[in-house]
Amino acid sequence: MPKISFPVVTCPHCGKAVEWRIENRYRPFCSERCKQIDLGAWANEEYRVPSADPGSADGGDTLGADEPS
Repeated sequence: MPKISFPVVTCPHCGKAVEWRIENRYRPFCSERCKQIDLGAWANEEYRVPSADPGSADGGDTLGADEPS
């Protein structure tokens, strides 16, 4: 029977190499500790998802903007 190789990813918190296996319930993290530290960072708003400014040229929301009628 051929040996199955699993992809290896790095833990987003500590950088340790981790095999991407179903058995690893913490994936992509290496441990419960790294998973909880990352969750705490999101809860403390240390990470932010970028968003477009409402008045930007990419078609952002213009509600309430002063536009001629």
